[in-house]
Amino acid sequence: MRADSRSPLRALVTALTVLATAATATLVATAAPAQAAACNGYVGLTFDDGPSGSTTRLLDALRQNGLRATMFNQGQYAASNPSLVRAQVAAGMWVANHSYTHPHLTRLSQAQIDSEISRTQQAITNAGGGTPKLFRPPYGETNATVKSVAARYGLTEIIWHVDSQDWNGASTDAIVQSAARLTNGQIILMHDWSANTLAAIPRIAQGLASRGLCAGTISPQTGRAVAPT
Repeated sequence: MRADSRSPLRALVTALTVLATAATATLVATAAPAQAAACNGYVGLTFDDGPSGSTTRLLDALRQNGLRATMFNQGQYAASNPSLVRAQVAAGMWVANHSYTHPHLTRLSQAQIDSEISRTQQAITNAGGGTPKLFRPPYGETNATVKSVAARYGLTEIIWHVDSQDWNGASTDAIVQSAARLTNGQIILMHDWSANTLAAIPRIAQGLASRGLCAGTISPQTGRAVAPT
């Protein structure tokens, strides 16, 4: 008698479980397209001068806020901190070339420029960062010689559309406001070592999301931010 009285209840519980599972599956199935549809454009977040003692905290902040970025590393730091280069890759970042010692390249000979670029390519590759496809000249200073040497190594020169001014002591609020000026395809200059930039990451992520913009990769073909492949 007791077993019979439980049968309808057991059947009801089973039916409710099936319905709940189906509803969950439907929500999971629709979540990915909805998230993809939210990206109405892509911007390039870039961080120069790493890897450094700030890199780990920066990577944590980017991951926690669902952001990916291009890390323009100096070769000398990649060579001395290979584990941090690997950490950048493991965190989903893209690693690029920012010269070996950060000189004013336009004041150097072609052979010196070649050394700055080639040694950085080698240092990043040896550290596990892959072979860079993008190059940012220090200070954004370039000329025909710099461009031709970079091209010899299969590198596309990347400058920026928006300068966060974090290198110049910009406040966290000012950095957030700089990121708010980004439009589809544009690139912002930031730096690996800036504490104010680190503090700005959550608000940058919120601001981009509110405008339907996502953090993308930088195309070697166009030099603009595009959807990650």
